[in-house]
Amino acid sequence: MDIHPVRLDIPADCNLVAGQAHFIKTVEDLAELVVTSVPGARFGLAFCEASGPCLIRTEGNDPELVAAAVSNAERVAAGHAFFLLLRGAYPINLLNAVKQCPEVCQVFCATANPVVALVAQADQGRGVVGVVDGSSPRGVEDDRSRQERRDFLRQIGYKR
Repeated sequence: MDIHPVRLDIPADCNLVAGQAHFIKTVEDLAELVVTSVPGARFGLAFCEASGPCLIRTEGNDPELVAAAVSNAERVAAGHAFFLLLRGAYPINLLNAVKQCPEVCQVFCATANPVVALVAQADQGRGVVGVVDGSSPRGVEDDRSRQERRDFLRQIGYKR
């Protein structure tokens, strides 16, 4: 078995939620979650069907983001993988709903960082075994960086 790194495309000002689900209904259910969790969010979604016609199923309200999600799905080419791109919304606003979706088996990442999917190639097909999300740590926060983190969270409205 071989492992292939596949860089995922995240358009400017977007976040990516990548995961694995198990049923064709996933596409419509995840689209409904976005629309009901963050009204006005722009999104594109691609889901790799793993049986039957094995199509990449899509939903979304932003053609650029749908195309980018499809591009990720085509390059990863792993059954049951999904790629949800968000603009005008952050994963924190809907991640719990995504994880509670009955078809979702796991979420690999929710990020705006550069990300690489680690894709295993077997005789039967391909599967995502994990991701490399962002960069490695460069040290441990000190008092100043801790205060900067706390200030930032309050500045963007996630803490009081």
